[in-house]
Amino acid sequence: MSEKKKGKVTESEEEGNLHVSYIFPTGDRYGECCRSTEGVVVRSGMGKHTSASGVTYTGEWHDDKMNGRGTLEYPSGALYEGDFKDNMYHGTGTYSFSDGTKYCGSFSKNRLEGDGEFTDSQGLVWIGGFHNKAAPGLKLKLNM
Repeated sequence: MSEKKKGKVTESEEEGNLHVSYIFPTGDRYGECCRSTEGVVVRSGMGKHTSASGVTYTGEWHDDKMNGRGTLEYPSGALYEGDFKDNMYHGTGTYSFSDGTKYCGSFSKNRLEGDGEFTDSQGLVWIGGFHNKAAPGLKLKLNM
């Protein structure tokens, strides 16, 4: 295994695979990204990115963006697990708020959009259609 350091980039080569751990000027950290065929450091495949503010994303990357399945954890305790597209919640996922409430369902461009379930602070589950911040016609899900 060979290793070399270039400023804030640490490279290691194992069995022909080049992995890069990068510290951004902002203090953000990203590990196990690879160099493209052009030699550019890009986040691609599975990886973990931790921001200087403590936000951590673990999951799939494509074209240097969160794309695919992943988990985004906030210092407040809030957590999103699900699909990402171009660095946004997009597809199916679960957002757990720091107050214990949570939403499971569809997202579009970081917004609640489509069918979903919201569990309130009392543990009651509300189902229905969500559109941005509105959720007209929600129904209480009864557990019988």
